[in-house]
Amino acid sequence: MNDDPSAFEALFQQAPCGYLTTDADGRVTRVNDTFLHWSGHRREDLLGSAFNRLLPVGDRILWSTHSAPQLSTTGTVSEVVVEIVGADRVRRPALVTATRAPVTDGVPDEVRVVVFSAPERRAHERELVAALHRAEESDDRRAAAETESRRRALQDPLTGLPNRAGLSVHLESATGTSVGVLVVDLDHFAVVNESLGVAAGDELLLTVAERLCAVVREGAVVARSSADEFVVVDRCEDLDAARALAERLLEELTAPVVLAGLEVVTSASIGAALAAPEPGHADRALHDAGVAMQRAKARGRQRVEVHDPRTDDGAADRLRLLGELRRGIPDGQLRLHHQPQVRVHDGRISGVEALVRWQHPVRGLLPPSEFIDLAEQSGLVRELGAWVLDAAVEQAARWARDPECATVEVAVNLSTRQLTDPGLVDAVTGALARHRLAAHLLVLEVTETALAVDPDAAAATLATLKDLGVGVSVDDFGTGYASLTYLQRFPVDELKIDRSFVTGLGVNASDTAIVQACVQLARAVGVRTVAEGVETEEQRRLLAEMGCDVVQGYLFSRPVEAAAFQEWARAR
Repeated sequence: MNDDPSAFEALFQQAPCGYLTTDADGRVTRVNDTFLHWSGHRREDLLGSAFNRLLPVGDRILWSTHSAPQLSTTGTVSEVVVEIVGADRVRRPALVTATRAPVTDGVPDEVRVVVFSAPERRAHERELVAALHRAEESDDRRAAAETESRRRALQDPLTGLPNRAGLSVHLESATGTSVGVLVVDLDHFAVVNESLGVAAGDELLLTVAERLCAVVREGAVVARSSADEFVVVDRCEDLDAARALAERLLEELTAPVVLAGLEVVTSASIGAALAAPEPGHADRALHDAGVAMQRAKARGRQRVEVHDPRTDDGAADRLRLLGELRRGIPDGQLRLHHQPQVRVHDGRISGVEALVRWQHPVRGLLPPSEFIDLAEQSGLVRELGAWVLDAAVEQAARWARDPECATVEVAVNLSTRQLTDPGLVDAVTGALARHRLAAHLLVLEVTETALAVDPDAAAATLATLKDLGVGVSVDDFGTGYASLTYLQRFPVDELKIDRSFVTGLGVNASDTAIVQACVQLARAVGVRTVAEGVETEEQRRLLAEMGCDVVQGYLFSRPVEAAAFQEWARAR
């Protein structure tokens, strides 16, 4: 009978337990009738899908971070108590045993999974209880307690993922194949805790853990290495594969999540590195991935950076760059470029956004993405921000004396550190007085993230500036943590719709709906809207139909120096 394929298939399909087989990546390749009848799933829905998608979130994390790695290294896991989510979304208690069949004659690995339903599980539970009673009567109790203590020492109590110590254990055993090591750091996580509460922060961390586990392959390791940092270790043949995995993780993490009744848009900075199969290389790759992650933050966050050992000297380069910037500010190396803002209804110039550039003596003209975040992290942003504010006000005062540009408003971006600086109001009033500029020609742009750091102090500071006549704009509106509440809480004159939504106008239904909602919301509370990143006439037309007030982007002009802006303005 064992040599008769049809007889074996009949036994497989009619066995009293659920049977599945998966490939090496955990995707279902076969499933028997018993499992289908018990779970309610259809065979065509299961084939090709990941086995762990049948598990609820908590069990999925347990399987991905403990059972799957054990299966990968030892070839078997026995009697794992989980729940299986049926087609009717009801959770069914089950006991799972899985065995990896080795490669034979060129046929890839397959994993044979046995699922016991509730009656069989109860029988096994009775056996386990009896075994426990026997263990209590022996000296094995001490060993069991020590095993549990070691397990807890290696596990993050919130997510159930390996902690930093548990990650080290996995890294020590990561030999024999090339693996990608990815460090995933949540951007602005502290803002969630401070503005929405610790419970919301914990909920976000659990969501992130679930999403990371859903992307990686069976047998990969996902660990929580610190408060807002995760590490992923997965098979990657080369740096391109590591980058591709990091990009998939980033895409998954940027999907909105509802916390404390508010839709929060999350982002992350991800660094990736490749570890060779030899022992000890995974630890080095973890360090390199961490350096790459810091570079991602320095270059604007919400991006992926890959450590390439052939070209990467990132840490030393950043230290050199910081020292050069510290000297470059007083040496007059900074420049202001200005991007025009145009009124939609008549095409006339409304204002400009002042954007800083660094004329590096060796590297040439550097965009803000190359040095702003570095200045923010080091505290140098106060000196840099003070220079930008003074230079922008000085230029605006010159334009105010030119009939062609007399009504042009100048918008200046404030960093989080500037907004929380007690000396901000004095710095603004000092610049206005020094250059004799009317306050209504200055607009200060702040991000939702900056407002959320200390909302009460920010509201008081902005109210004082508004009383002076200075305009207040919320930059990157819609990408932060509590967008709708800010138009009521803070003295806002305008909101800027983020370019990421404008890019999808007329192409992505969700982006189009978000832009429309922002415009309608702004009109309802009496503030104007500025759309950033307008690059096509079609985008301008759609924004005009929606009732957007002002547009800004490459359709009209790139950021240019003051003289070039004046020439552009006169040509209109």
